[in-house]
Amino acid sequence: MRNLLNFLIKYNYWFLFLLLEVASFVLLFRFNRYQQSVFFTSANAVAGKVYELSGGLSSYFHLKAVNEDLLDRNMWLEQRVALLEKTLHDRGMDSVQLYSLQRTVPEDYTVMKAGVIKNSLNMADNYITLDRGRDAGIRPDMGVVDANGVVGIVYKTSAHYSLVIPLLNSKSSVSCKIVGSDYFGYLKWEGGDSRFAYLKDLPRHAEFNLGDTVVTSGYSTVFPAGVMVGTVDDMSDSHDGLSYLLKIKLATDFGKVSDVRVIARTGQDEQKMLEKEEEN
Repeated sequence: MRNLLNFLIKYNYWFLFLLLEVASFVLLFRFNRYQQSVFFTSANAVAGKVYELSGGLSSYFHLKAVNEDLLDRNMWLEQRVALLEKTLHDRGMDSVQLYSLQRTVPEDYTVMKAGVIKNSLNMADNYITLDRGRDAGIRPDMGVVDANGVVGIVYKTSAHYSLVIPLLNSKSSVSCKIVGSDYFGYLKWEGGDSRFAYLKDLPRHAEFNLGDTVVTSGYSTVFPAGVMVGTVDDMSDSHDGLSYLLKIKLATDFGKVSDVRVIARTGQDEQKMLEKEEEN
């Protein structure tokens, strides 16, 4: 207490000066309209800038929640589109083709949220780890997609985590076709650039153009037909010359994969069992 009093006594002139300065500014801006106007204009500008920065920071930290809401909304809209397509098809309008993220009616599959917690791009066999597992209903051989298209297939699961084989893996092989064509091939990644993979075994008599959209064929128990895969970037002949080898620019940016959805198809286990019995 004594030190505080000594400090105040020692610098009392400075405190008096500051007090008089504050009082003079208060009187100046309170009783003079011009100075008052300048003060409020400047104060509003500063406050506006502060609010703008605060709003920008707040929006940035809420982007994850916003992205999840948008993805959920997109999934719901795609389901409505698929249901509309089926209705039109049942009424004989076969020319109507709507290709997007999901191509089956809502009751044919369920969708589960998951987040990517580990990812790799530069290995021959890349893997993705998800923060959901068996306890969330995720099982091996379920398809994984994001808002852009196919990500991969669930390989293994534990109680709380899942390991996914993405398209960027030498073991990955996804049946695909070009929109507007019933001919299909198999998508394989040859290593190197994570933006591209190759569609193999497409028959020589199949018709297509550069830039055409490539989607899942639906000839598997994993993905329904019509899930976006990518676009045709280049073409060449296969090594045996009997089919095409198409370079596909993948729709999914694997360097930015964060929020994904796991697709569980109704009847998947039954179909797999039946096919396995036929093979034996």
